[in-house]
Amino acid sequence: MSIGNKLKIVICGKSGLVGSKLETLFNSKHNEVIGIKVRQDTLIESISKQLEKCDILINLSGTTILARWSEEYKRNLYSSRIDTTKKLVDAMALCKDKPKLFLTASAVGIYNSTYSNNDDSQNFADDFLSNLCQDWEAEARKAEFHGVRSVQMRFGVIYAKEGGAMQKMLPPFKMGVGGNIGNGSQMVSWIHIDDLLRAIEFIIKTPEIRGSVNFTSPFPISNNEQTEILGKLLHRPTFFTVPSFILKLVFGEGSTVMLDSKEVYPTKLLENGFAFDYEKFEDALESIIN
Repeated sequence: MSIGNKLKIVICGKSGLVGSKLETLFNSKHNEVIGIKVRQDTLIESISKQLEKCDILINLSGTTILARWSEEYKRNLYSSRIDTTKKLVDAMALCKDKPKLFLTASAVGIYNSTYSNNDDSQNFADDFLSNLCQDWEAEARKAEFHGVRSVQMRFGVIYAKEGGAMQKMLPPFKMGVGGNIGNGSQMVSWIHIDDLLRAIEFIIKTPEIRGSVNFTSPFPISNNEQTEILGKLLHRPTFFTVPSFILKLVFGEGSTVMLDSKEVYPTKLLENGFAFDYEKFEDALESIIN
């Protein structure tokens, strides 16, 4: 399957950073791109009609994870991912001409903070975010029962000019008040948006790839190293620190997204021949700043 062959591609969650960039990419290669919204009251039969004769279904739906997690917010995080994915899989089951490939977002938050992890690691954390990702992926894998190749994309921290983590990180550093988060020793597994888009293209063209795939650079770095590189490239001091207790006060349980260490490697992509344009954080940051 090649995205130059006028494929029908349906994206759930098209308005976000990744979805909008994918739409631009697919449209530039003359594919048919359709956005789909799945709400609580959306009928499965209605979704199924939109998926009929679709080549690729990409599920990026989900309430933003970077927030304070009240119990109600956690319910929204869960339902916007798991319930939506379940509806998409159930809708695929009703299709006469089913999608060939189902790509679903997930996150490196599935892993625990103690070990380094490749795509086959079972070192999962025992916390809300990991359980959320595990349930999300389990729901997505059910597409395989209907003969649809399923890939769960475990995104690291996404860096882009247009948004994502860098949009929040750069302003304080430019003002000279940037610095470490917590003690700075936590590992950050990250990916440049261009490599993320290219990895999706690569998976579309590589039918052997299925299951969970780490979308991260081969070179994760510590928050300390990240801070040092940001300061150096922006020519700004980096002696300010955001203490852990402040983040916990502001974000509650949601602070784990920023404070937990995730050392993750993209073994499956590399073993199948994918080459990153931005392996090193310095190169990724330079392309974003310039």
